[in-house]
Amino acid sequence: MPHALLAASSAAPQSGNTHPIWVWLAFTAFILAMLVLDLVVHAKSEGTPENPHVPSFRSSVIWSVFWTLLALAFTLVLIPWMGGRHASEYITGYVIERSLSLDNLFVFTILFSFFAVPIASQRKVLFYGIIGAIVLRAIFILVGGALLETFHWMIYVFGVFLVITGIRMATHDDEEVDPESNPVLKALRKVVPMSDRYDGAKIFTKENGKRIATPMFAALAMVATFDVVFAIDSIPAIFAVTRDTFIVFAANAFALLGLTSLFFLVAGLLERFHYLNYGLAFILTFVGVKMLLTDVWHMPIWISLVVIVGTLLIAAWASKRWPKDEDPSDSSPPSTPGPTASPGPVAGA
Repeated sequence: MPHALLAASSAAPQSGNTHPIWVWLAFTAFILAMLVLDLVVHAKSEGTPENPHVPSFRSSVIWSVFWTLLALAFTLVLIPWMGGRHASEYITGYVIERSLSLDNLFVFTILFSFFAVPIASQRKVLFYGIIGAIVLRAIFILVGGALLETFHWMIYVFGVFLVITGIRMATHDDEEVDPESNPVLKALRKVVPMSDRYDGAKIFTKENGKRIATPMFAALAMVATFDVVFAIDSIPAIFAVTRDTFIVFAANAFALLGLTSLFFLVAGLLERFHYLNYGLAFILTFVGVKMLLTDVWHMPIWISLVVIVGTLLIAAWASKRWPKDEDPSDSSPPSTPGPTASPGPVAGA
C-alpha cells in the first residue's frame, strides 16, 4: 500500500474531530435505520424456509436505484451545511467506494457458493456482512494508518485465494458442493465445534444436547475477514481525496448500504446470462491480482471499474450472441454461484 495513503489515513482523524459528537450520533442512527429498513422491507421477498426464493430482478433494480439516489441526495444536506467543496469530496469518495464495493460483491457471491449457503439464509449473511464492513471501516477511519499496516499482509493471502478460485471456476466442471468436505470448515472444526449441516439461518444449533456452530458461522467468519481485507484496500483510497473523517465514513456507509440489492441484481443477471459466470471467474482473478500488486502498483479506480463493467457487458453480449441451446460444443458452463443456482465448483478448493 502506498506510504502516502497510509500517512494520509494516519493524519486524518484530527480533521474529523471538528464535527460535534451529535453529528456522528445522528448520522449513525440514520444509517442504522436504513439498515433496518433494508432488512424489514425485503424480508417478505425471500419467501419461506420451505419455499425460499430471491428478490425479483425488478425489485432489485428498483432498490438499487433507490439507494443510489439516497446517497446522491445526501449532497443536498452537505452543500448548505459544509459547503460545495466538502460535497464534491463526498461525491468523489462515494464513487470510489461504490466502485471498490463491487469487489466485495463478487467475493460474497463466491463465498456463498464455497459454503453452500442456503438461499433463504443469504440475505442474513449479507446483512451481517454489511454491518461488519461499516463497523470495521469506522474503526480503521478513526484509528488510522497504524491499524491498516498491521493487517496489510492479509491482502496477499486473500489475493492468492481469489486468483486460484477464479481459475478453478473457469476450468472446472460442475461439482456438487458438500459442506462436509469443505477444507475451511474442516480447519474451523478443530477450533470451534461445528455441525456438518445447516439449521435454517441459525448460526448456532444443538446436537446431542450441546450447543455447536453451523456452517453459517464459518461463512460469516470468512465474510468478516474479507471485510477487513477490503477495508485495508479502500480506506486509504478515499483518504487521498479528503481528510475529513466524517466525509470518509459517510461515503463508505452509503456505498455499502445498497450492496444487498446490488448483490441480488447481479445474481439475477447471472441467472439470465449463462456466460456471466465466466466473467465472474475473470473478475475474481482480476481482484486477486490487484491485491497482489498493491505495493508495486496501486491500480487507479477507473481502471478497476472499467474492467469489471466491461467484463460483465462482454459476458452478457456473448450470452445473447451464442444462446445456451445453440452452443456448438453442447456443453454447459459451470453452474452460477449465485443465490438461485446450484453451488459452484470451488467447494473442494
